[in-house]
Amino acid sequence: MNIQDKTAIVTGASRGIGLAISKALIKEGVTVAGWSRTPPDEFSHDRFHHIKTDLTIENSVEEAFNKTMNKLGNSIPILINNAGMGYHGPMEEMPSDKWRQLFDLNVHGIFYTTKRIIPQMKKENEGHIINIGSGAGTNGIAGMSCYCGTKYAVVGITESLHKELRDFGVKVSCLSPGSVDTGFSESKKNKLQPEDLAASVVHMLRCPKNFHYTDIQVRPLQP
Repeated sequence: MNIQDKTAIVTGASRGIGLAISKALIKEGVTVAGWSRTPPDEFSHDRFHHIKTDLTIENSVEEAFNKTMNKLGNSIPILINNAGMGYHGPMEEMPSDKWRQLFDLNVHGIFYTTKRIIPQMKKENEGHIINIGSGAGTNGIAGMSCYCGTKYAVVGITESLHKELRDFGVKVSCLSPGSVDTGFSESKKNKLQPEDLAASVVHMLRCPKNFHYTDIQVRPLQP
């Protein structure tokens, strides 16, 4: 896709991977609707439009989608489902409301957002949905049962949606990193940088129309 002058929705755009992706897309000439509960600290650009959104609440997503369409037009061929959160701890100690919160954001937020953009992408026979997964979506990790469960769901949703939409010219990809330096873990091991993931997203989007990454796993070379 020639992404210059296109419009993208990036969820979880206030910091970390989402903010890095937003900045990388803007550098490529993309206008970004950054969906998050709070705007980024110390970042503004005339092609970045913060749209206040609580992705765990469908009515909030509906309002954000309508605001985005009204403000930026009816053609949004890029959706980056990045927003997510994690939890460390054994299952028996995990509060039930925290379990629900992770699924509401990491899984249901993807559903609420994606279902609204699909009809327009199908109509235009163009679009690319990239879901940010995790290495925890293919490998269970002790003390992270809920997070792993949500990321396994992201992988399955991506694979199914790819098969639903490929005949309509719409690409659906999952980008699953290992450890990324976002503050989620205090581990001192070598980690990927958010900018590394952003560069991968740009590369995936810029591929030719008949070329499609469906599932990409990325890891630090020397963890």
